[in-house]
Amino acid sequence: MIRFIVSRTGSVLLRSGSHSLKFLMAMSTPANLTTTEFALRGFPGLEAVHGWIGIPIFFAYLAAILGNCTILYIIRTEPSLHQPMYYFLAMLATTDLGLCLATAPTVLGVLWFQLKKIRKPCCIAQIFFIHSCSFMESAVLFAMALDRFLAICSPLRYTALLNSSRVVRIGLVLLLRSTVLLMPPLPFFLKFPFCPDATLSHSYCLHQDLLRMACADTTFSSFYALILILLTMGSDLLFILISYGLILRTVLGMASDNQGHHKALGTCVSHICAVLVFYVPVLGLSIVHRFGQHAPALLHVIMGNVYILLPPLMNPIIYSIKTKQIYSRILRMISMKNL
Repeated sequence: MIRFIVSRTGSVLLRSGSHSLKFLMAMSTPANLTTTEFALRGFPGLEAVHGWIGIPIFFAYLAAILGNCTILYIIRTEPSLHQPMYYFLAMLATTDLGLCLATAPTVLGVLWFQLKKIRKPCCIAQIFFIHSCSFMESAVLFAMALDRFLAICSPLRYTALLNSSRVVRIGLVLLLRSTVLLMPPLPFFLKFPFCPDATLSHSYCLHQDLLRMACADTTFSSFYALILILLTMGSDLLFILISYGLILRTVLGMASDNQGHHKALGTCVSHICAVLVFYVPVLGLSIVHRFGQHAPALLHVIMGNVYILLPPLMNPIIYSIKTKQIYSRILRMISMKNL
């Protein structure tokens, strides 16, 4: 369906979901009518209590930052944790910190200071950091699944296959994969004309949300994003499932020893929880963006905040409770402070 909208300057703008019509609009829209900044959205209908809503969100950010910093401190200072499994956990904690630092300024700015505008270059930079952190977290979760697979299925070769230098190289490769592949669409975003009075769905910028605001042909960017997600997060999830299928087959093939089964699978529980905490919000947000055009705007905002806050908040809790070495070290730190 095509709609004609009169802008503030009296010009008639064409709006449609078709890429071809958006391209025609870009060709017919003067450059001075395209926006250079976007409006961020808080909680629709709850603007009067934004300050109160910001309090639990602030404490969620604070808990996530403190929790991940604690994980990093414990891994750095505890010699017994200088192992591949905990090196990957340190990468996960660093990634969660990056996601918090990339989103907290705009989320809290909207809720507490009514800073509901963001300029296009800042928005594109935020997109890069948010999505690179998401891709990195997915990649680290896959690396952790591979670590558990090697530890359980090839315990005699585990140390030789995953030494410290090899873990560092794996981390660098994952970092390059999570950043370099995001760079090709960025020049297109900088050149895209965007519809005037563009309002994003969240308190921060997302790739799919910004594409919706573009008054241009976004076929390449949409197609590239789909392929990139399938090749990164999609393949990561597939390999995680394959790894756990092989782990389960190995454990079931062991000698009938319930204690051995429980010990082998117990090392995987925290990682499985982390996988669910990350991928469930990602899939939920993707479904809302893809099929929830007529869903309440509040649902988009809630899912967006769950996506950026749940993994950084829950991962330190999961690993602090389920990992005996980290749990005991935290107890020692608390007892020393109480002396």
